[in-house]
Amino acid sequence: MMGTKTGEVQAVNIPDYDRQGEVKAFDDTKAGVKGLVDSGVTKLPRMFIDHNFILENKSSRVISQFSVPIIDLQGVREDLTLRAEVIEQVLIACQKWGFFQVVNHGIPGSVLDEMIDGIRRFHEQDTKVKKEFYTRDTTRRKVLYLSNIDLYKSKAANWRDSLRCAMGPDPPDPAELPEVCRDIVMDYSKRVVALGFTLFELMSEALGLNPSFLKDMDCADGVLLNGHYYPKCPEPELTMATCNHKDSSLITILLQDQIGGLQILHETQWVDAPCIPGALVVNIGDLLQLLSNDKFKSVNHRVLAKHVGPRISVACFLKMEDNPRNASRLYGPIKELISEENPPIYREFLVKDYMSHYHSKELELDGTSSLAHFKL
Repeated sequence: MMGTKTGEVQAVNIPDYDRQGEVKAFDDTKAGVKGLVDSGVTKLPRMFIDHNFILENKSSRVISQFSVPIIDLQGVREDLTLRAEVIEQVLIACQKWGFFQVVNHGIPGSVLDEMIDGIRRFHEQDTKVKKEFYTRDTTRRKVLYLSNIDLYKSKAANWRDSLRCAMGPDPPDPAELPEVCRDIVMDYSKRVVALGFTLFELMSEALGLNPSFLKDMDCADGVLLNGHYYPKCPEPELTMATCNHKDSSLITILLQDQIGGLQILHETQWVDAPCIPGALVVNIGDLLQLLSNDKFKSVNHRVLAKHVGPRISVACFLKMEDNPRNASRLYGPIKELISEENPPIYREFLVKDYMSHYHSKELELDGTSSLAHFKL
């Protein structure tokens, strides 16, 4: 790999390399990464080569003695003793990991399987049909398909295509959703929101607050469903499927298939998040770290490209949205968590200010947190 890396670095530094031209030509096909694979590409196009990842990959290793916490939600509403145990598990996971997996969460396995299949059907349908959804205008379209939202700003493109569906607070008209996955996207997103409210209750209690506290803050009205498609990669050692980043959401709930590739940064080491049949991965976003005044942690994560594929995942972001109910409300660290011993770490802000910064960060997935902007 050393020889490949050196050669590629020299190639990238050739003065006549027109990266923007290569990016635009790729974008204009509207066929995404899958289009490259379908065309029979055997070498990674230069715009996808990630030199930071190549260097990091040579110096880091994945630690196997760590394992992402798994929390069983069975009976959490009926058994108060069990609920107290689960709340303690949630507290530890949110403080130490920022990630955990949930099982027996109430969403049937058949629904999870159909959601994965629905995203597969969308991405594997005729390109002419998919092109009707292809756009980079995330402000006017609630449902769109694209490859790499930060394509024109990133130093290296990721090996990934995505279907984005803004499912809340105002869901799209069903006719706006792709026919091949319309019913399951509507069904699954409703079920994920219900699960999200259960998780908010457990997290509120883990913070020592009333169960309804986080839900009542009106800071998770937004629901964004991203259906990702990661085709097999000819040279996965040279690129990322999703680069190192943190989420700006309150929480993210992830459904992944059995191929794997998700890694979490824990104690300065990358740790695999194993694929557990029927499980969903939950992670803390920057917004919840801010509201909890750093009691809960939003952590870096990434997805590796693979020789095998496609890998399919569905990420649902429960996030802040500007609406009449909260437009004038100031948000910041929860006052019940503030004391002389625990002074506020972040300033207060309006929803529109957070959203403006969130959208600017969305186009710069560079591994840095959006929280520094709000620190006192």
